[in-house]
Amino acid sequence: MAEVIRMPKMSDTMEEGVIASWLVKEGDKVSSGDILAEVETDKATMELESFEDGVLLHIGVQEKDAVPVDGVIAIIGEKGEDISGLLKDLESGGSDNGSSEKKEESSESSDDSGSEEEIDTSDINANLILMPKMSDTMEEGTIASWLKKEGDEVSSGDVLAEVETDKATMELEAYEDGTLLYIGPKEGDAVPVDDIIAVIGEKGADYESLIKAHKQKSSGGGEKKEEKKEEKSAKDALAEAPKQESKPSGTEQSSTSNGRILASPLAKKIASDKGIDLNQVNGSGDNGRIIKKDVENFTPQQAAPQQAAASGGDEKSLNIPQVVGQEHTEEVKLSQMRKAIGRTVSNSKFSAPHFYVTMEINMDKAIEARKSLNELSPVKISFNDMVVKATAAALRQHPDINSSYKDDKVYKHSHINIGVAVAIPEGLVIPVVKFADSKSLSHLSAEIKDLGGRAKDRKLEQDEMQGATFSISNLGMFGVEEFTAIINGPAACILAVGGIKQVPVVKDGEIKIGNTMKVTLSSDHRVVDGAIGAAFLKTLKGLLEDPVRILI
Repeated sequence: MAEVIRMPKMSDTMEEGVIASWLVKEGDKVSSGDILAEVETDKATMELESFEDGVLLHIGVQEKDAVPVDGVIAIIGEKGEDISGLLKDLESGGSDNGSSEKKEESSESSDDSGSEEEIDTSDINANLILMPKMSDTMEEGTIASWLKKEGDEVSSGDVLAEVETDKATMELEAYEDGTLLYIGPKEGDAVPVDDIIAVIGEKGADYESLIKAHKQKSSGGGEKKEEKKEEKSAKDALAEAPKQESKPSGTEQSSTSNGRILASPLAKKIASDKGIDLNQVNGSGDNGRIIKKDVENFTPQQAAPQQAAASGGDEKSLNIPQVVGQEHTEEVKLSQMRKAIGRTVSNSKFSAPHFYVTMEINMDKAIEARKSLNELSPVKISFNDMVVKATAAALRQHPDINSSYKDDKVYKHSHINIGVAVAIPEGLVIPVVKFADSKSLSHLSAEIKDLGGRAKDRKLEQDEMQGATFSISNLGMFGVEEFTAIINGPAACILAVGGIKQVPVVKDGEIKIGNTMKVTLSSDHRVVDGAIGAAFLKTLKGLLEDPVRILI
């Protein structure tokens, strides 16, 4: 019998997943444990496994399409099995009993109206931990063991409990910092998906009202609305077919499949770099697939330039070539990482009142010091490493800068954890160097290189990207002289570092060539005032202009 494969909830904050790539195609035979596709979530790119043996009869979602949690992805069954009835049923969203459901929903909504006031939970500094959907077939999970108890302090990434699903025993992680205020199910208890497991928040928070509000919402027709929404999402996922784009005359149809251009990733990259429209390229690979040599050998057709008529007399005529091109715009869907970045920076920029302080630093002595240090250091020390070390030392002298803002409260940190921004093809990640002020310059350099390398390979652990009390973004290596950065909340400040530039400077009354670098501190004005930010930059300037002081 055919089985429907739905989008699993791969993290507690996941609302949808994007099919990064299909590793199988319709008609392929698959076994339990085979990887069907790669899925981009809001946390990472993960593999979607098959939990059934059979033949992949239907793929309902194209690559790069987003699918809501529980949305239909594919169907697996026996070879030759007729799934037309199942597809029709999924597309209709269970229309057989829709009328009765509508009647029940309308009667319930009329009964519920005015029966109970909605509980306001906006001022409660706590969050519910719900049973996540850890596999596509999971309906409930059993608490195998609790690794924390009520009253314990937990951090994001801590394992709260071990949960037995219908597939395996998995770890349930916390995605919030706070106190474990409440534990619902005991060890051995089974909990349905999306039911309350625990509550994490601020000590003394009214979590009972939070639980009551959740139960009120669940019993007030919320489930039926969610089911209706999910059915609609499943219907859209199956019914939406990619539209065939119009192609210019002379382009072979063999290079497309269902409106998608068949081309190797390398061919797509070369075409993108050269600005070549793949619709105009004829593929020489299997089934008309466009490969590297097709793009490299492609010559776009151009209209012959026309001679402009001479204006008369002895005046020289001007040859104006007629340039013929084809306008092309490609819609690129956002990755889950790019969506997460968008949400984070928007929330920071529009909620935190930013102000900026810029200072110019003479780097002559820093250049000399780096040259001497690299003669002895086991790892090559960069200017960015020196900036991180100097920043950590300056933060120790200015603890007000080493603060965070959350829930209308300011948190001043005694530990110094510096986030170092790393650009990757998919966006931006900020791995965190913990206790940066306690580490030597060579230790910092080695750790930053390790974190940066694993960030580009997307192999960082979740706890390695959390807990920053201050952040640094350096664009100097790209030739940028000066810029402002958006604060990486909840930390109150971020330092934007420009490149080192040779400029004329006045020394002892004479104009000489000096090396300067500009830094800009972005601060949350709810936490840091201008004078405090200026004093911090003055200390940082002194440390970098006389690097020996960093080592004291």
